[in-house]
Amino acid sequence: MSGNGVKGMRMIFTEYKGLPRSIYFLFLARIINSAGWFVFPFLTLFMKHKLGVSEDEVGVYLLIMSIAGGAGSLLGGKLADHMGRKFIMITFQTLSALILGACGFLGDTILVPQLLIVGSFFGSIAGPANGAMVMDLTTPDNRQQSMSLIYLGMNIGVAVGPLVAGFLFENYTRWLFWGDMITSLLGLALVMIFVKDTLPGQQEIEEIDRNEERTDEKSESSGIFTALLKRPFLLIFCLITVITSFVYSQFGFSIPLHLTDLYGVEDGAIQFGIVTTINALVVVFLTTRLMVHTRRFRPIFNVALASLAYALGFGMMFFQISPWWFYLATIVWTLGEIISSVNINVYVANHSPVTHRGRFNSIYGIIQGTGGAISPWLTGMFIVSLGVRWVWPLTFVLSIIMMVGFIVLGKVESRSRAHVKPVPDAAETKEST
Repeated sequence: MSGNGVKGMRMIFTEYKGLPRSIYFLFLARIINSAGWFVFPFLTLFMKHKLGVSEDEVGVYLLIMSIAGGAGSLLGGKLADHMGRKFIMITFQTLSALILGACGFLGDTILVPQLLIVGSFFGSIAGPANGAMVMDLTTPDNRQQSMSLIYLGMNIGVAVGPLVAGFLFENYTRWLFWGDMITSLLGLALVMIFVKDTLPGQQEIEEIDRNEERTDEKSESSGIFTALLKRPFLLIFCLITVITSFVYSQFGFSIPLHLTDLYGVEDGAIQFGIVTTINALVVVFLTTRLMVHTRRFRPIFNVALASLAYALGFGMMFFQISPWWFYLATIVWTLGEIISSVNINVYVANHSPVTHRGRFNSIYGIIQGTGGAISPWLTGMFIVSLGVRWVWPLTFVLSIIMMVGFIVLGKVESRSRAHVKPVPDAAETKEST
């Protein structure tokens, strides 16, 4: 192994050393689950080329799926805060996985996307419990490392899954569904055995309430909307991230359509699998380095930097030079994905009351997910009118707008909280390692 390789491995072990034990098992579960992430990256291509659904109709299906996901997330947040994280997560992710398996027996019929809407609903109920569990296990001192590790685990799996799915898509479509189900159940089994429930008890709530450095995490007796309105910076932040999710959704919608237009269905599906794998590999090899070098900056300014990378990376897709050009563009916008994904979650966690973590996860997911929900629908109509190539100048402009929005919000927040002491560097963990 080269000197740089040894140094890189040492950096990874040093960066993630000393985290809560359950975080490591969630990391492993995320690798397993993401290795079978076959269906949803190829859902657009499945509906268009296997079922003969037009781009705008695909957008409508994905919109309905997102609406179902939003409804499930809202229910899941409430359940996670009252019934516990682990039970909700395992129960509803299992139901979602079984629905994926059932779709493998249906063949190329319109029943598949219709049933996936139900699966999206069940899977989204589990989502807030998953996010709240990570919040429970961490503090502001170790959240960036913990969330970046779990994000890294997801992409280690994704580095393999969609590439395999690209070769399965044309002739072995059923195995996209069955493989997704099997890996989901294996990941859940790991959580069931090794991760305890994390719903905060009264003692932990009181400790956070007494900590003046965690003001935004203090308990609330009010309802979710009143608690959210007491945190205007978080509310505005979530509204701006609607644009973030709109732009990022082009990864799963416009990019596969663009590549199949250029290279045909079979070669385009393979090219999309390669792009997805490049995306995951960049995350695997650069997440730790980016987290180390951006840790000195506040999460909101890191998200502004990510917006610039989105503008450049997605904007490059307009120039149809060669597959290698698309690969380079993927590397650029993936740098934005890495910085954005981790720092958005850290910002939300640091502003969520300990009593409402499940519900705040669900509300954030709905607000932020609105961009992802309307993106395929609006982009589908845009493509029908102007063609898929012209999506990329649009994403460039939107990314610049959200970059400016995050910078302005961050400066206003800094001025309003100038009297608040910074969070100390001493690490705290909820459970022993």
